[in-house]
Amino acid sequence: MKRITVIGTGNMGAALVHGLVASQKTSADRILVFDVDTAKAETLKEQLGVEVASSLSTAVRPDTEVLLLAVKPNLLGSVLESLAESIHERLIVISIAAGIPTDFILEHIGKPARVVRAMPNAAAMAGHSATALCKAGTANQNDLQAALELFEAVGSAVVVDEKVMNAVTAVASSGLAYFFVIMEALTDAAVRVGMDRATARQLTVQTALGATVMALGGSAFSDLKDQITSPGGTTIAALQIMERSGIRGTLMDAVEAATRRGEELSRGK
Repeated sequence: MKRITVIGTGNMGAALVHGLVASQKTSADRILVFDVDTAKAETLKEQLGVEVASSLSTAVRPDTEVLLLAVKPNLLGSVLESLAESIHERLIVISIAAGIPTDFILEHIGKPARVVRAMPNAAAMAGHSATALCKAGTANQNDLQAALELFEAVGSAVVVDEKVMNAVTAVASSGLAYFFVIMEALTDAAVRVGMDRATARQLTVQTALGATVMALGGSAFSDLKDQITSPGGTTIAALQIMERSGIRGTLMDAVEAATRRGEELSRGK
């Protein structure tokens, strides 16, 4: 079990710590946390028994094996500069700061380092994140594998090329919001045709969950759709309306727009 330091214990940082302990990827006594909001760090200590660093300068120790940076993107540069002297050659530096490329991370460390960039999504708080990772600097495949195992504690994780990280954000991170809008619309539609909202919500959520579980089997989405689309039935009547409204093109345009915006943010715009 690796010794891990987590900087930033907001929603995502705390979710990752909870996931690591619950999955037994590491034990609480091997996790050191720090947050400028000491109450958040102390809450994790009370809940799980992790150790709390007294300051940022003491958060990385000679035996620390993984440094997980769960701070806001606008704070990452100053945090890295503060920790640069403590970052040693055996340390894997993992950043989950959205939109911040590995070149930026390495520049602010100011020396060769084993860097992994990760893009989890908010479903990590429910143990179902979709995370994408890439490596840079002196990181090797073993480092990448170690990072994969950490993020599998809160969902599933895949390795990608850094050049598609903005697409990852558009599909997996922002994508949660797309599904929520669709689920809200289905619920509203059910209310419109006479169902009470509580029942409509329950049926919508369970249907979304059922679709997800079916999709996890690996069948093509089109094949799954065909399984529930009978000739002359209700489903094909609804799908005709969706196709006429251009729902596929709308979703594709949305992902493209989110990707472009991610690229702009990466350039500081």
